Formats: sequence, structure tokens, C-alpha cells
Amino acid sequence: MEKYLKINNISDISDDKWTELASELKKGSLIIYPTDTVYGLASIVTNEQSINNIYLAKSRSFTSPLIALLSSVDKVEEVATISDENREVLEKLAHAFWPGALTVILKRKKHIPSIMVSGGDTIGVRIPNLDLAIKIIDLAGGILATTSANISGESTPKSYNELSEAIKSRVDILVDGGECKLGEASTIIDLTSDVPKILRNGAISTDEITKIIGRVR
Repeated sequence: MEKYLKINNISDISDDKWTELASELKKGSLIIYPTDTVYGLASIVTNEQSINNIYLAKSRSFTSPLIALLSSVDKVEEVATISDENREVLEKLAHAFWPGALTVILKRKKHIPSIMVSGGDTIGVRIPNLDLAIKIIDLAGGILATTSANISGESTPKSYNELSEAIKSRVDILVDGGECKLGEASTIIDLTSDVPKILRNGAISTDEITKIIGRVR
């Protein structure tokens, strides 16, 4: 298929083109695509070589894990283990902020490639609030290993025009969806400790989160 796709609306693309894109993703092609927050660089989670290629494309340290963007809440337990202790908290957060700009850290399932999570035992999961992103993730089987679409050290792209030529040259598929509606990274919260812990401040404030689940660190 052609490398560049300009997509303003999901209805702009024919069923045949979506089928072709799904085939490319499932064979491990790297894609740059828009999310609600920033542009993402991604591949399917089941192809370790493709995940390795994400790190190479970004010139990224292998000590920095990727996150899993999901097409629906029911995909969470395909990549993560939800304990009895944090299930209620996760359900409250999901109801309040998904789809949206909240990444939740949970214990990873053993089948998730170690390279994706930098050898750790946790994984970040999020459902983006953008129909185009959900469509692309769904075509890949409902899960995409994703990171921001920039060379490490560059600014994070909030629109297609902000993508560097270097990063664009290192992937197989480019989806141009214009500007991201938020343009700010997701907030990251860790649910694997006794008290939920904010690891990164982002588009969702700590105050908004505490109103839903109470105390956080």
C-alpha cells in the first residue's frame, strides 16, 4: 500500500484500503498515527522485531518502556493482570477518563514481550479519545505498542506537520490526521503500589483524579 494516508474522516477510506492497512499492521509494519494527545509511533505487540524497530526508529533507550494503546476496555486483561485490590479503582478511572488522556500502569501479562516494557513487570495501558486512532488500533487486533512519534530528544509532535523528516523516513505507514485535539501528553498513574501514584502530570489533573478515587501520591 502507499506509505502516506491523509485521513480527515474515517468514511474517507474505502473498506479495501482499511483491509490493506490491517494486513500491513498485522505483519509488523511500523505506523505513525494521530491520537487525541500527540502523534504515536507503533506496531503490534506480538512482533518483537517490530517493537525493536520502534526503539531503533526513535533512537530510544531500551530502558524506556512503551505503552499499549487499546481499542476498548475489554482489551486491558489481554495485556495486564488486574488484582482484586485495584480492580475497583481501575473501573472508576476507566469510567471517568477512558477514552481519554490517562495512562494506567498495571502488572503485565507474561506473554507481553519483555523488550516492550524494558524488562519490567508492569505495562501502561490507555484508550485514546479519537475515533481514527481507535479504528487503527482495532485493525491491528485491538492493541498497539505505542510511543510518541519523535526521535528521542526532539519535541513531541502535536500535529502531522510537526513530525520530523527523520522519523517519517523510518516507518512503513504515515497517517496524516492533522492536529491532535489535546496536544498534551497523557497523565500516568501507577496502580501497582498500595496507594495510586502519579508518575507523570499531563492532560488530566491530579485534582480530577482525586475526586474520582481519593488519595494519590
